[in-house]
Amino acid sequence: MNTLSVDHRDPLFPRGPGLGLRAVALLAICGALIYFDFRTPKLEGVRQTLSWALSPVLWVAALPQAFGDASDYLTSRDQLAEENHQLRDRQLQLEAKLQKFEALEAENRRIRELLASSKNLNESVLIAEIIAANQDPYRHQITLNKGARDRVYRGQALLDATGVMGQIVQVNPTTAVALLITDPDHGIPVEINRTGLQTIALGVGDGQALRLPFLPGNADIRQGDLLVSSALGGRFPAGYPVAQVYEIKHNPGEHFAEALAYPTAKLNQGRQALLVWSEDHSNDDESLVTLPDATAAPAPVPAPAVVPTKDANPAASAAPTAPVRKP
Repeated sequence: MNTLSVDHRDPLFPRGPGLGLRAVALLAICGALIYFDFRTPKLEGVRQTLSWALSPVLWVAALPQAFGDASDYLTSRDQLAEENHQLRDRQLQLEAKLQKFEALEAENRRIRELLASSKNLNESVLIAEIIAANQDPYRHQITLNKGARDRVYRGQALLDATGVMGQIVQVNPTTAVALLITDPDHGIPVEINRTGLQTIALGVGDGQALRLPFLPGNADIRQGDLLVSSALGGRFPAGYPVAQVYEIKHNPGEHFAEALAYPTAKLNQGRQALLVWSEDHSNDDESLVTLPDATAAPAPVPAPAVVPTKDANPAASAAPTAPVRKP
């Protein structure tokens, strides 16, 4: 008959006090330490020693967090740099659009001014766009996007919202070339708005001024006088601003005075101009006249109007309202 045997060997890990007893003991020790630390500063040295001893452990324990923060910082920095680059590109795009909008707004304003000025004219008008300008400093010409198909004709007056610009000298099927009033070969009959004195304004050639070389010596003209277009010749609409006098010259021993004036039209600004149809326009060379020789002594003419004498050549008696051809 088999008998049961009981192994009385000692266990590998002998059991100690229970976990509950250990927890109670630890809590008691902690409470005692807190009590003594609160009541007496004798444990301050122990605390500092333990803190110093544990500082490497705490530093090592904080390394993962430090590496994580550094990684997040670098990532955030790269993202910020990329966002900054994108924002700068966006800013450049918006600034370019803003400049374009400002240019369009200025163009619309000029067109509105042209339309407003056209209401003061009884003639038919058409807005044309300036598509090119002559680069020759001695030839003040511009090219328009309107031509024979739009009923543009040679000698037609060209205006802007502030004054007379010039007149058409060449007409193509879809474009036309205009001669500006500052061209040295251009002359326009004008009237001093204050006194009604009529004379001729010639281009100086610098693109900035007109000269009035045939003023009587006793002419009533002052600085600041406004020159308006005259109806003589039927080329330009009467009463439209042409220039403003800024200098008057009286040469001793000569019968004529000379004045200089700034054009009121913005010849070098804007992209639009106003073509004006007069009631009666002749064609081509009938309206092209020859300016008198500037080197010859001018003959006296009756005041206040400056007009050729009766025994002058009929071809020269017409006011040079169109591009002028020197002999």
